[in-house]
Amino acid sequence: MTLVSMKDMLNKALDEKYAVGQFNINNLEWTQAILAAAEQEKSPVILGVSEGAARHMGGFKTTVMMVQGLLEDMKITVPVAIHLDHGSSYDKCKEAIEAGFTSVMIDASHHPIEENIETTKKVVEFAHARNVSVEAEVGTVGGQEDDIIADGVVYADPQECEQLVKETNVDCFAPALGSVHGPYKGEPNLGYKEMEEVRDLTNKPLVLHGGTGIPTKDIQKAISLGTSKINVNTENQIVFTKAVREILNNDSEVYDPRKYMVPGREAIKETVIGKIREFGSNGKA
Repeated sequence: MTLVSMKDMLNKALDEKYAVGQFNINNLEWTQAILAAAEQEKSPVILGVSEGAARHMGGFKTTVMMVQGLLEDMKITVPVAIHLDHGSSYDKCKEAIEAGFTSVMIDASHHPIEENIETTKKVVEFAHARNVSVEAEVGTVGGQEDDIIADGVVYADPQECEQLVKETNVDCFAPALGSVHGPYKGEPNLGYKEMEEVRDLTNKPLVLHGGTGIPTKDIQKAISLGTSKINVNTENQIVFTKAVREILNNDSEVYDPRKYMVPGREAIKETVIGKIREFGSNGKA
């Protein structure tokens, strides 16, 4: 299976009322775990790569080649997209696409809507000419993810969402409606009324950032209102670290990294399997 864009997998998810998970990768073990879970569950999957994670793994090209090698060696048969998460500029999106990314997010949401539209349109033009899908954002998702820091949640304006989608022709769209990056402080409070309005105005697959810690009933409601892509990262970071810490705390003599990395990898795989089932994408490949 070669890498594909997100477009077809998300349009299918929107039509059939389930969501495809974007699970961020941070290293080899992370990628192995997510691909193994998707293959086992026969689910399409999106590998999210932040700019910071790409730097950590050696760069965009190294990241793409690692993923391509694993697709071959692990005999992966399900659709897999490699997606730049929160691309900070047109230049970064272009660089990722040229390195082999099959999907990019341009996050110009911190700019005025006219500038957001202008930047997004430029990225879409470059990406679509190369069969690469594009995600954009309006409003502010709270919390911190790598280089992206937001003090509070700013709800997306549905009219601005409609304007951006119509003028740019993005493939999917992330309206900020109360979710946050990182652990929630208190109960998540998602704007379902606005979500429904944005879905009706745009007719595009919606994206939910900050999927960790949102109760299943809220996830299911969001999916019923057009959410077709849900991003998860923090939960995998937490279970990986817990598994590794447990090994190191219980065995002060261990020094072979495989002895603690493999349990960490298995913890991620089990978590991703749970998310795939929760999102309803199992058996949809």
